[in-house]
This record gives sequence, structure tokens and C-alpha cells, in this order.
Amino acid sequence: MAHRITLIPGDGTGPEIAEAARRAIEATGVQIEWEVMHAGIDVMEKYGTPLPDEVLESIRRNKVALKGPITTPIGEGFRSVNVALRKALDLYACIRPCKYYPGIRSKYTDVDLVVVRENTEDLYAGVEWDVGTPEAKRIIEMSEGKIREDSAISIKPISITGSRRIVKLAFDYAIANGRKTVTAVCKANIMKFTDGLFYRVARQVAKAYGAQFEPGTPEPECPDPELQAESGRGAHLVYNERLVDNMCMQLVQKPELYDVIVLPNLYGDIISDLCAGLVGGLGVAPGANIGTEAAVFEPTHGSAPKYKGQNKVNPIAMILSGVLMLRHIGKNEAADKLERAVAKVIAEGKSVTYDMKPTRDDPTAVGTSEVADAIIEAMK
Repeated sequence: MAHRITLIPGDGTGPEIAEAARRAIEATGVQIEWEVMHAGIDVMEKYGTPLPDEVLESIRRNKVALKGPITTPIGEGFRSVNVALRKALDLYACIRPCKYYPGIRSKYTDVDLVVVRENTEDLYAGVEWDVGTPEAKRIIEMSEGKIREDSAISIKPISITGSRRIVKLAFDYAIANGRKTVTAVCKANIMKFTDGLFYRVARQVAKAYGAQFEPGTPEPECPDPELQAESGRGAHLVYNERLVDNMCMQLVQKPELYDVIVLPNLYGDIISDLCAGLVGGLGVAPGANIGTEAAVFEPTHGSAPKYKGQNKVNPIAMILSGVLMLRHIGKNEAADKLERAVAKVIAEGKSVTYDMKPTRDDPTAVGTSEVADAIIEAMK
């Protein structure tokens, strides 16, 4: 029976890379019935919103979606469609594998780590007030002189519930994928209550899973009482912690030491791009947004509207997102087949886009659709 999956092409260059990914995924032999739904700038005039209700209804119905990039205006206009999707569907976890494939130009060749980012809380929760609003004035008054009067205000919520479920997912992912360490990252020496809470909960989760604590990492006396069923499942794992600024330095100096990294929302967004840079950039960086009722798979890069319609941009990140999607629906053999084909095309270095050539003006660079053609051919 065919898997019914929502396909959201996106805007800008999204439709081009979505089509390339669709063809590559279908070439694995997995039977998929795509329900195509549109979101982004291109539907604003028709629907008055970049995220029509019918898109959400489709994802809720099908449980799985593959999504192209959607433009987010900077400093004005509508809020991020990506953020809205995550909040509406409670896609609380963003999983971003960062893996080096031979043939990619990078200073690093021994990177294979996974960023697990909390998706719904932190400063990205969207709880903020502009300069001079009554709400901002009240908070400024409550700060007793710590906040300037001409400030806009954002609130940073970090909850026990949100922290528990993202760290638990990180441990579950590590166990399911044969990983060895889970590293919790935040800035608890400064943000003692919010980031401090994240660490406290992470330690309790690690204790509940029976993980080994790296020397020097505080170990709680009691495990998380909500996770009794997980007792001992992660006994082979090592749990450790890093402050986010130190983590940035560590990743640049010795990324091979890290495996699964779990972070609150904002730090996770930044670190995931840093890690993508270690393995060649956003053009090879896939992403998965996971909730209890639905999952949306998408590349981590933007929509690059200036290249729209030019058959120029790299589709590999979206194709690799398709690999994650195939694994999510239990098609592991097909996922491995597609990933091997992507790796082969990258290693050969012939049928790749301009950004993966030795120079960006290399005349041998191919277009978006030609990359898909080469990957399909590599699977035969």
C-alpha cells in the first residue's frame, strides 16, 4: 500500500528542489501518494496567510510531510512559517544530522554528529513586546532598573516538560542509532534559572536512562520520576555538558569528539548551522521536525529567491531530508540506497551544483534537476 505523504514545495527555489527530491525518493521504489499543498509568499494574495489551514489539516491527516524552504521576511512581515508549523503541530524536536561525505570541500573529514534542538520554547516562543507598549513598560518597571526604558522585550520560557521530552528524544535517538554520547548544551552559568533548569532536567533524564556521567559532570541523586520505564536503557551512553560558547570552540577544534548534542531552541538553531559548516554547508544539511502526532522533513537552508526558476541550487539537503523521512516511515533499505547514491554522486564530483565545485564559476557545474538525474542513475 502506498504511503500518503504531504508535499509542500515552498517558495523561491523550493519547488525546484522539492521536485528533484520527489523524483529521487520515488526512484527508490517506495510507493508514495503525494498530497501537494502550497504555503509561503506565493499563496499570500489568495489566502491572506502564508500558512493556510488546509496545509495543517493535510499534515495532521497524513502524519508525515516533506517540505521545501519558505521565505521568512527579516524584521517585518509575517512570522516564520517554519515556526508556525512547529507550534501548530507541536513539532517539538528538530533533528539535524551533520555528516561528512567524501568529496565535499571541508577542513574536516571526521564529523558525524546529530544536533537535537528543542523547537517550541525559548526566545523563539514569540512572546515579545515592542518599544513603548504597556506590556514592555510593566516588565521594565519590574526589572528595577536592570532594563533600559527604550527596550523591546522578549521572554525566554524553558519548562520542565519541554526540557524532559527533548532530552528524552535525544537519548532515544542515540540508543536507536548506536550512538555513544549525549551532550547537553546551554549557558547555565549566566541563565541560572532557565538554562539551569534545562541542565537539571537533562541530568535527571540521563540518570533515569542509566547513562554514565562524564567525570566532573554533576550527577543528581534521583532520576526523573516520570521516566521509570527507561531505567537502564542507556547504560552504554556517556552523558556530558558544555556551555554553548565553549561548545562552539570545541566543535571547531575537535568535532570528532561529539555525537548527539541536545540544546534549547536558540542555541540549537545557531549550533546546527555551525555544524553544517563543518561538513560543507547548508547545501548538504537535512532536517527533521518531530512531534508526537506528525513529522515534517525539510532542508535547513533558506529559499534563495534570487535563484528562483534558474535550475541552479543544490537539492542534496532536501534529498537527504527525504532519506530521514524514509527511515521515519520504516523504509530503511530504501533510505540507505538513496543515501549511498547521494554519497556516490558527491564523491565523483561531476554532477554537482556550482557550490560543490572547486570554484563557484566552474563551467562543469550542473543544475538542480541534473543532480537528481545523477542520483537516480546511481541507484540503478
